[in-house]
Amino acid sequence: MARSTAMKAAGLILALLIFTFLTLAVSSSNSQIQVLNAERRIDLSSHIVKVFLTLKVENVGTTPASEILLAFPPSQADHLALVKAQAAIGKKKKKSYVHLDVNPTELPDAPNGTKYFSISLLDPLSLGETATLEVLYILTHSLEPFPAEISQSESQLVYFRDSALILSPYHIKQQTTFIKTPSTKVESNTRVEPTKFAGRELKYGPYEDRPPYSFSPVIVHLENNSPFAVVEELLREVEISHWGNLQITEHYKLAHAGARHKGVFSRVDYQSRPSFKGASSFKHLLASLPPRVHSVYYRDEIGNISSSHLRTDYRKSELEIEPRYPLFGGWKATFVIGYGLPLEDFLFESPDGKRYLNFSFGCPLAQTVVNKLTIKVVLPEGSKDPSAAVPFPVEQHLETKYSYLDVVGRTVLVLEKKNVVPEHITPFQVYYTFKPIFMLAEPLMLASVFFLFFMACVAYLQIDFSIRK
Repeated sequence: MARSTAMKAAGLILALLIFTFLTLAVSSSNSQIQVLNAERRIDLSSHIVKVFLTLKVENVGTTPASEILLAFPPSQADHLALVKAQAAIGKKKKKSYVHLDVNPTELPDAPNGTKYFSISLLDPLSLGETATLEVLYILTHSLEPFPAEISQSESQLVYFRDSALILSPYHIKQQTTFIKTPSTKVESNTRVEPTKFAGRELKYGPYEDRPPYSFSPVIVHLENNSPFAVVEELLREVEISHWGNLQITEHYKLAHAGARHKGVFSRVDYQSRPSFKGASSFKHLLASLPPRVHSVYYRDEIGNISSSHLRTDYRKSELEIEPRYPLFGGWKATFVIGYGLPLEDFLFESPDGKRYLNFSFGCPLAQTVVNKLTIKVVLPEGSKDPSAAVPFPVEQHLETKYSYLDVVGRTVLVLEKKNVVPEHITPFQVYYTFKPIFMLAEPLMLASVFFLFFMACVAYLQIDFSIRK
């Protein structure tokens, strides 16, 4: 009994020592970096909040620093869709940018659920060295409509919550925050002196010598009538046919995520004065499609929708679609877009003999947020060893689909991601192995069926079914 108690006490002491060591190590790592200047620009011109952060950091410690930490409060961490960083190299006209790896990380002493991302530097910073970092992070569902319900003739007002001071694990010598508003109409905003509002820009700062984890909450109540287009679910099915075609089918569940519409909808008022009688609604969507697209269709559960326009050239194709009715806050619509593409533009062969599909991730509709995106790549029957190369984390699994004349079924690689924004539209690759002999399976099957049918007809004509001798 005494021995067991002593072992538990020793284990507890060891755990406390390890925790203390990690805490001291992290604190030492954070204290050796300071931010000389920080400039943050928040763009609220649409329902997708884009934040551009410029940091000039300096190593004031004795050991080289190979990473810089970004901190986000819990209220923003839940709405964070993307974090990108790049380093500025050179000066003025000769300045260039190099992409930096950004990965989520954890700290043992994170205050109040703060979420961290680590930026890996190209070269470690030695004592006295500085580096300039350009960071872009995107927030979704961060604008809260207030009032939550509006009539057809009212403008949409939203709340935006943030901090006048940049949340950071480092000491910041000087910082400024700029908030770009969609219009000059700002109902109210929290003042943290010095604060200035001119035109469509709200300025907080400059603030000097702020310690780590400084935070000063602000609320901005402003007008924002941009389309709050949110795709609740998007299923994109990409079917590969080695006979020369790539068939794309996209199933949309679209919603207006702004202030809910109340009262009666008047189509007469909407058509006569759409900018006043429905300023926050939208009735047009633009889909960017690849060039050389063909066999395009746009339909819903009722049938084909003829209110669409397709513009194509050698660089891109644009499909302008119009739902059957304009979408106000809380209204939804479901529809399907399908089109074909030449296989030679998207299917290639790698040096190791594998075939791979090079296609674009994300949603083709402009300025939309996708709550849940599912991409299903249907490979030809007989394909083996499928794998995907996506430039950001996604969930992957395999399925099997049966189509015409299939025997063992087609392998389907499924990619899933939540909280997708236009910046996620980047190429991804799907690799697989395929033996050309499998292309003869379906033609041979059809030939065998016709041959057996022909032989049955010959046998039927040669057999005498009469009962007379």
